[in-house]
Amino acid sequence: MSETTPNSPKHTNALAKERSPYLLQHAHNPVNWLPWGEEAFKLAKEQDKPIFLSSGYSTCHWCHVMERESFENEETAKLLNDHFIPVKVDREERPDVDLTYMTYVQAASGQGGWPMSVFLTPELKPFYGGTYYPPEDTPGRIGFKHLLTELSKIWSEDRQGVEERASKSVEKLQEHLDNENKEVTGIDPQAVLQKAYDDLSGSFDYHEGGFGGAPKFPRPTALNLLMRIHRAFAKREDKERNHESDWAMEMTVKTLRGMANGGMRDHLGGGFHRYSVDAYWHIPHYEKMLYDQGQLLSAYIDAWKLTEGNALFETIIRSTVAYLKRDLRHADGGFFSAEDADSLATADAAHKTEGAFYVWKAAEIDEILGKEHGNIFRYAYGARRDGNARPESDPHGELKGLNTLYRAVSFKKTGEYFKKTADEVKTIIDAAIEKLIEARNKRPRPHRDDKIITAWNGLTIAGLARCGAALGDAEMITLATQAAQFIHDQLCTTPGKDLHRSWREGQRGPKTFSIDHACLIHGLLDLYEATFDVKWLQWAVSLQSEMDAQFLDKENGGYFSVHTDMPNSVLRIKEDYDGAEPSPNSLAALNLVRLSALLAKDSYKAQAEKIFALFGNTLQSSASAVPVMSMAFDLLHRGKTQIVLAGDKTAPEFQKLANQLRRQFLPNAALLHADGGDAQKWLSEHNEAISDMKPLNGQPAAYICQNFTCQAPVTSVEEVEKLLGR
Repeated sequence: MSETTPNSPKHTNALAKERSPYLLQHAHNPVNWLPWGEEAFKLAKEQDKPIFLSSGYSTCHWCHVMERESFENEETAKLLNDHFIPVKVDREERPDVDLTYMTYVQAASGQGGWPMSVFLTPELKPFYGGTYYPPEDTPGRIGFKHLLTELSKIWSEDRQGVEERASKSVEKLQEHLDNENKEVTGIDPQAVLQKAYDDLSGSFDYHEGGFGGAPKFPRPTALNLLMRIHRAFAKREDKERNHESDWAMEMTVKTLRGMANGGMRDHLGGGFHRYSVDAYWHIPHYEKMLYDQGQLLSAYIDAWKLTEGNALFETIIRSTVAYLKRDLRHADGGFFSAEDADSLATADAAHKTEGAFYVWKAAEIDEILGKEHGNIFRYAYGARRDGNARPESDPHGELKGLNTLYRAVSFKKTGEYFKKTADEVKTIIDAAIEKLIEARNKRPRPHRDDKIITAWNGLTIAGLARCGAALGDAEMITLATQAAQFIHDQLCTTPGKDLHRSWREGQRGPKTFSIDHACLIHGLLDLYEATFDVKWLQWAVSLQSEMDAQFLDKENGGYFSVHTDMPNSVLRIKEDYDGAEPSPNSLAALNLVRLSALLAKDSYKAQAEKIFALFGNTLQSSASAVPVMSMAFDLLHRGKTQIVLAGDKTAPEFQKLANQLRRQFLPNAALLHADGGDAQKWLSEHNEAISDMKPLNGQPAAYICQNFTCQAPVTSVEEVEKLLGR
């Protein structure tokens, strides 16, 4: 409740006691915000008022806009305080609440997004919802104040009708969700890959890369699937269709190059912005999210393997890791959530604007670099005197006269234009970047959301571990290991057990959700294969049991993201769509298939098969919408290879074998280590075949197993590659 009157400049509401950066941003609004919880629900019932639920996150641009326009407005605040119980939710802290009501909003309006604005009965059933509302009526769109007035009137005049319609809406929506997933068996794995290929190639932008038009999202999991398709299609007997294998790889490479060269990547500080507002990867939405960095690392390292060490892709990986280490890492190892799109252009600016930290005036570049080098840099990076944002990319004119850096011209062509060699241009550009970084660091930085989220750290652990293993970079593996240890020690009630969703400033947030378990298990499996430290595999097994106990539908299969058994939940939801993050069911299926290969455990395989059957309609009709599940399904049918390395992992000969394997694209193989000690003993309890594996004549040996039947051990890289069909 308010500590002062709403008209007081020092007005503080109940959010001031919260730890979420997003909720704290709203702690001094004149709105009497309450966090999601029993106090708000009790008040709604006592005062007989509907709840206004506003869900967003601290780096959300349109959330900031709606706050400035409406939640800081005294008149609007009075309407909310007088007629509603206003409740704020950080969607990153409470994905269950956000998913429940976003499902309603999308069903009711056909679209979703943040901020999400939903009106609920005191029993938490939604009766009206949308996303961002302007403060006043605009053509074709009701203003927020007008909406509040109308809904308040309807509530007072037709309360019974509102509640009846809300109950019916929830019933119909639940019925739709339940009927959406009917068991389908006998799915053809080749048909799933073909459907995914057809859909992705049909929406591919042949000119710029990526899929569809503006806005254009990175979709790294779709690229991972295309690379798996490339490898699978190359082995088909139908040689006439093998061009599809080549084209799958071409789509991947063109998209990764487009993102790497476009303004969606931060060419000075590294890392990727959220998405491109245009179809050219040029002008981004400037926020940076941890989950994008982690997943893009996984996509770029797979492409690096398949392109035999593409130098650009390695540069992108290293610059992204440098960004993570410098700007998103807690000193003890965990990774923070995000950096905002908005910031102050100058310390004394009236308000924040999108991209202010990242954009440049041409004159500013020339002043910092000098005219000659400024001209060269601007030519290479597309910076113009009048700014480089197309009108359709800047509808509000915020980027007028400003430049977002992107690789417009290669160093070679820049050199030809300025009569210099490519190496001379590179030297000039490298020095220029250092000077521009120094100048940019003097600007007010964007807000950083310093929550540490389990799921997003899991995705980042996976990306770092895979990159470090393939590139032979010990620091990347150390970063992954330290992040995993941080989650183990800080985000569990007791170390390694009873996982929580988030952590901030020494305090754990709410208990975990299924996506957190799925992402962390995924990261730990990659970390085991990168380090051969069996404790990470053991923890993954323990977490899988914990996930099953808390979220598994034992009767019908699949994992609940939200369940009516959870407090204050009005819907049961099982997600399958792989969007900005993989869905918990898709990633769980992939984890289970991998665990079944690593540990020879049929129960994991059976559990994965129930997921595939449950979401069989989606796999058959919309494989590209569930790229992670499509990869998992393909792995189940093709992934019968286990590669066990026996010997001392510190020995040079062992490392030579391991490094060669880790550099290869082996999407259907599980990599294990027989150390001759306790780790091998534990593995043998699950996978009996490992018990007898040992070095050959004192040399580290590789055992290649198909369907858990192993060939004679070999000791050289050449013999390993021959057995793998290289």
